[in-house]
Amino acid sequence: MILADYYNPIVKNKAIELTHNRESLVDKISAIFYYVRDDIKFAFPKEGDLVQASQTIEYGYGQCNTKATLFLALCKSVEIPAKIHFSLIDRDIQKGLFLGLAYWLMPKEISHSWIEIEMNGKWVKIDAFINDAAFYKGGKKELKKKNWEVGYSIACSKNDSSIELDFNSEKFVQMDAVTEDHGIYDEPIDYFNSSKYKNRPSAFKLFIYKLLIGGINKKVEKLRSSH
Repeated sequence: MILADYYNPIVKNKAIELTHNRESLVDKISAIFYYVRDDIKFAFPKEGDLVQASQTIEYGYGQCNTKATLFLALCKSVEIPAKIHFSLIDRDIQKGLFLGLAYWLMPKEISHSWIEIEMNGKWVKIDAFINDAAFYKGGKKELKKKNWEVGYSIACSKNDSSIELDFNSEKFVQMDAVTEDHGIYDEPIDYFNSSKYKNRPSAFKLFIYKLLIGGINKKVEKLRSSH
């Protein structure tokens, strides 16, 4: 199964709709960025990471890996050079959303991704699309209240985080929590099928995840409406 199904009419038509009246590469990437950031709300699909880009459009929500898969597919649909970069990230990134059993069942480091796009011969890292603006503002408010540097899908441990798109100065929302580089891929399923992938749950953990994910997504929605 191809996850970044850029050839799918749902993905192709959306990519054309977003970019058809945009002249420059910067404008095209910006249109895709803001669509993935804000029109695709942050939330956790019941399938975890194994969601096709076309499904994410239909769902209207996703998390880091499924939103990155969509970003990749939209770029590929309109021939923008893009790749997906995988890593491990400290599970504390989900602190405040995943509590109790849900938190402790996660590996200490979880598989995570962002997008890289080639511009003027340079590959630019982008992860600021992961959290939609309203959810991000709600999360930042909670971090400040609890005096945390990491949590609520935000990492501010080394620098202040940002959901802004700036091609001259890369700005990040989760990069400070990344612990190990796993490299660049053209198709997400190649990474998910590799031994590097850490989010592959046992049948028991998948059962618990599906049981709890509705409540976790309600916390996300509550944060979104609190900003």
